Amino acid sequence: MTKLHIHYDAQGDFLEVRFGKPKPSYFKDLGKDTFERRDEETNKLIGYAFFNVKKRKIPQDIEVDLSAMA
Repeated sequence: MTKLHIHYDAQGDFLEVRFGKPKPSYFKDLGKDTFERRDEETNKLIGYAFFNVKKRKIPQDIEVDLSAMA
């Protein structure tokens, strides 16, 4: 079962979207304060990170069970 995790840190003004459980990874800069999170071992896309998002009015924490969408 894969879950989508969304976390917003208001103090750091940082939004992260992650697919599945945390694992060793690195960020690839896409520009404009947007980053891909990639698995260190497989290079597979496992999430995104966004900085400076206060103007977008993002909720604090959301967890969505993606298996229900299948």
